Amino acid sequence: MKVYDSVLDAVGDTPMVRIRRVARELPAEIFAKLEFMNPGGSVKDRLVRYLLERYEEAGALTPETVLVENSSGNTGAALSMAAAVRGIGCVVTIPDKMSPEKIARMRAFGTKVVVAPTAVPAEAPESYYSQARRIAEETPGAIYPDQYNNPLNAAAHYASTGPEIWEQTGGRIDAFVCGIGTGGTISGVGRYLKERDPSIRVIGVDPEGSVFHDQFHHGRLSTPHVYQVEGIGEDYLVEAVDFSVIDDIIRVDDRSSFLTARRLVREEGLLCGGSSGAAMWGALQVADRFPGGRIVVLLPDSGNMYRSKFLDDAWMVRHGHLAAPTAATPQAMAAVAGAE
Repeated sequence: MKVYDSVLDAVGDTPMVRIRRVARELPAEIFAKLEFMNPGGSVKDRLVRYLLERYEEAGALTPETVLVENSSGNTGAALSMAAAVRGIGCVVTIPDKMSPEKIARMRAFGTKVVVAPTAVPAEAPESYYSQARRIAEETPGAIYPDQYNNPLNAAAHYASTGPEIWEQTGGRIDAFVCGIGTGGTISGVGRYLKERDPSIRVIGVDPEGSVFHDQFHHGRLSTPHVYQVEGIGEDYLVEAVDFSVIDDIIRVDDRSSFLTARRLVREEGLLCGGSSGAAMWGALQVADRFPGGRIVVLLPDSGNMYRSKFLDDAWMVRHGHLAAPTAATPQAMAAVAGAE
């Protein structure tokens, strides 16, 4: 019998599955790395476990430690889970566009959540970045990971996510597709894979309104604007992203992200978030580049955090992403009709 000392020891070793129905007409095989099956519900569990191990090695963790971070929700949830395990404090600042499920989840762990306005510049005092820095400066015993600019972010994925993908594919992988948020996941995984096989293409997916696409392709920052998909994209150039390991960045809109995520739920049984839909949409767009090849797509988080948003038909209709609510599957309708 294998028993873990804590839930943090259960982080990692997530499954990879073949995408069948959504990818059935494509010339390449697509495989999804199911990071939402981490115990905290997202890929960010890996970062937090790695960070806490490094802090512990440095003797920085004490009973008086308070973890303070700015997050779109998943790193905040992972920190909240870890803080509960360690019996230490946690404060997370989060933009007001994020789902109420994310806020409720962090508060359930005992975290103090500070909701900040989304539509302000990153350097504004009221932004969620600035508020986290201020709270950390004013809080005795605070540790501010600053995931957007911390080199340990990419190191966490170089140490765990990359090796897992390499092992699960037996080294037979032609492309890795991943959304870009802090940039840590794509940078760490990309570096690991390219060190094993330089021919592997690393492709980022960036939402419309974020700055990464134009910086990569044109060497300049675009003017950021608010978008609805959560967990990817940024409004300033963060330091955790390593453009040198990225071969291409493609841009995705909100509607494509949400509709593709809903397809993954309905057609593959994968209850994933909107950023997973964005990444999968990216893989569908580039599949023609890899005929007969293998593409691995990372699905970062769970759809459980978006039940009141893109998984809700009324929300989708209200925001113009659906013309009308969707019906149950034909099989389910036929079963009901047969029972009447």
